[in-house]
This record gives sequence, structure tokens and C-alpha cells, in this order.
Amino acid sequence: MAVDPPPPSATHSRGRVFHRAVGDHPPVAVRGEGSTIWDAAGRAYLDAAGGAIVVGIGHGRRSVADAMANQAAAIAYAHGSAFTSEPLEAYAAEVGRHLPLDGPAIYPVSGGSEAIETALKLARAYHLARGEADRWIVFARWGSYHGNTLGALDLSGRRPLRRPYEGWLGRFRHVSAAYPYRAGDPNAGALDTGEELAAELERAIQAAEPGTVAAFVAEPIVGATLAAAVPPDDYWPLIVDVCRRHGVLLIADEVMTGFGRTGRWFGVDHWAVRPDILVAAKGATSGYWPFGFAAVSEEVHRTILEAGPFVHGFTYSHQPTAAAVAREVLRILEDEELVEASAAKGERLRLLLEERLGDHRAVGEIRGRGLLLGLELVADRETREPFRRSDRITERVVAAARERGVLVYSATGNANGVDGDQLVLGPPFVVTNDELARIADTLAEAIDEVAPAAGV
Repeated sequence: MAVDPPPPSATHSRGRVFHRAVGDHPPVAVRGEGSTIWDAAGRAYLDAAGGAIVVGIGHGRRSVADAMANQAAAIAYAHGSAFTSEPLEAYAAEVGRHLPLDGPAIYPVSGGSEAIETALKLARAYHLARGEADRWIVFARWGSYHGNTLGALDLSGRRPLRRPYEGWLGRFRHVSAAYPYRAGDPNAGALDTGEELAAELERAIQAAEPGTVAAFVAEPIVGATLAAAVPPDDYWPLIVDVCRRHGVLLIADEVMTGFGRTGRWFGVDHWAVRPDILVAAKGATSGYWPFGFAAVSEEVHRTILEAGPFVHGFTYSHQPTAAAVAREVLRILEDEELVEASAAKGERLRLLLEERLGDHRAVGEIRGRGLLLGLELVADRETREPFRRSDRITERVVAAARERGVLVYSATGNANGVDGDQLVLGPPFVVTNDELARIADTLAEAIDEVAPAAGV
């Protein structure tokens, strides 16, 4: 039965939800199964974005709900400063098999932004434990996104999100984006080759006082800000070399790329990179529970603890029910070989997109790995001129796809901090071949509908 929101008069003197969506009354989601969400009016939506590139194992998994209920019935909450729990200890051991770190230890929290904040504090604690108190500078990249808490936002290089809060930001520093499509464009803050990007980081570290740089933070493949921009092939090996030579910790932000999203367990696996700290969330519980973690190598873990306790924590860090959910999601990913499915289905979706949109006058590039794919929309394919932000091309394409029952994710401001339109695709790994074809067809229809109105 459809559930209508109460009229404004009925809520005038009562509490209400401060919605994220534009408009007062977004549809009420009531059920999900596989790659589909149904709203209260009975309308079905093909979730081609996995929410916010979150859902990997698919919606409606009964075994995850059972794991959640069983753990909550036994012990739902025990504060991490007083207790550990069986599901947490078991999960740490089981996920450790896949983490690209030597002897990893995980610090569990409630999501990606908390995990980034934790990773930054871990990096600082590591250098303090080594007697290097001057190491406080952290570098990230323009065109990056690391979260929405103030520290994570400051670390991020997503200018439209930073702009309203610039007065509160400024402690972290940025180098150019690994964004080949707009390399060399000073407005985009991107360089062309891995050599250029590594040399720039080298110069930035040397320009700081010797022994003052603590960490470099980056997404292996950029997600929400640059729509699945893959760096040059030599980029990561060269960046690792720069960090190692200068004693700078490498922090891999795998919040969006982790747990199979790019067709490997973690994004850095494409380049055989082993970071010092890795941050994960989203796909770790596939959206079934708020959860994330910062994982550290054995050396970082040992060094910090030898100096004393790591003074940090949140009310819901080390949560038993979250760990039970993460453990069941991990089992499903392993048993059903969904990481491999992401690789194969991602390649199929990319071919479908190339077939339908590869020569489209408004599509500048189709990119990505696995089931993390992006499209950059442009006013001119030859010059790569972006649409004006006032044209709201991304929003109109997203709306046109939604009208056809397909949900896609948006990203804007990539070209110069204001203009730029992109679409991100990240369906669940259980998406079917028919659904992949529908995603490509619908996106082509939506772009065809919007482009003429924009004069393309």
C-alpha cells in the first residue's frame, strides 16, 4: 500500500526529517532485492549506482539480516574500551587475508569519514612514537574526496564542497590530480604522466622543512569527484617510491574502491601496492550497517602500541553487530566469487557503454575499472569544453534516467571547480546481463534527451 507523507500542516508542530534530497518529499523506499529498489507507490528502480557506490552483494540478503538479528539478540553493544567481541576478532582475522598490508590490524568505526579521521591520527601517532614530532604535514590531491567531517573535507580536493567552509579549512596541502582526461589544464589541477605527478609530489615534500611530512593520502582510482578516473599505469609505483624515500606514510583511501568494486579486492591491487594504512567502508558491509575501518601494517601497529595506548575512539567503534554484518558480507563476497563477477560484469558494462555512447557528441570519455565506471559529459568533444554549471546537465540526465526507472550517481565541478558534468555507475555485483544492457540503453536515452536541449 502506498504511504503518502503527511501534509505540511500536520508536521508544523512536530519533528521532521532534514532530507538530503532536494524537495520535501522524496519517495519512500520500502523493499530491495538484487539490483532493484521498490518505493511505497510500488515503483521499481534499477539501482545502477549501488546507492552511493555502496551495495556490492545486492539488496535483500536474508543471511545478512539473520546475522544482524542473531548478534543483536546476543549482545548488540559493548563499549570498545572495555570489551572486544567474537565477531570482531573473527572478522579482523578473516578480512586480513585480503588486505594488501603486511600483518594488518584494523581499527573499526562507523563509516568512511570516521575512518579517514582515524587514519590521520594513526599517522601522527606513528611519527610521534618514533620521536619525529615535527612530522605533521599531510598531502592529498586536488580532485579527491575523502569525506565530509571537517578534517576529511579539508583533506579532500573537491572544490565545490570545500567552498562554503574555506574559513575553517587549510591545515592540509594538495598536489595535482591523477586525471589524464584533463591533464595539463591548469583549471582542472591535473598533470599528464606518472612521472610528472611523482616529481611534483617530490618537489612538494622537499619544499617543506625536512622531516615534516607525515603522510600522503589518495584514492587508488578516484570515485565521486572525478567519476572513476584511473591514473597512468606508472603512477602508483612512482608515488610509492617517493613516499618510501622520504619516510612518508602512504594512506590508501579505499572507501569506494574496496571490497571488489574495481574488480580486485582493493583498488591498489591493480598495481601491487602495499600501503602503510588503508581506509575502507561502503562495500565492507554493502550498506547493511554503518561500518568502516582504518587498517595499519604490522610495523605501524607495533610502533604505535610500544609508545603507549592510541588515544582515540567513537561511541560506535568496535561495534559487535557491525562486525557480524561485515563478516557475513565478506563470506558472501568470497563464496559467490563476487569480486571476480565485478571484474567480468564491469568489462561487459563498459563495452555496452562504448557501443551505445562511445561516439556520442556529448560524451567525452568512458572510464573506470570493474563495476566502478564513469562518463564525462562535455559541450565539445574536440576541445573538451565543459558545459556551464548553470545548464545542470548532470542533474537533468540523472532525472531523465530516474524517470525511466534507473538510478545513477552524479559528480560535478570536475573541470575547473565550478563547471563539469560526470555520471558514475556502480551497480551491485549481482547485476544481471539484461540489467547491464538496460543501464546502458537507459543512459543513452537520457543523454539523447538532454543533449539537444543543451545545444549539443
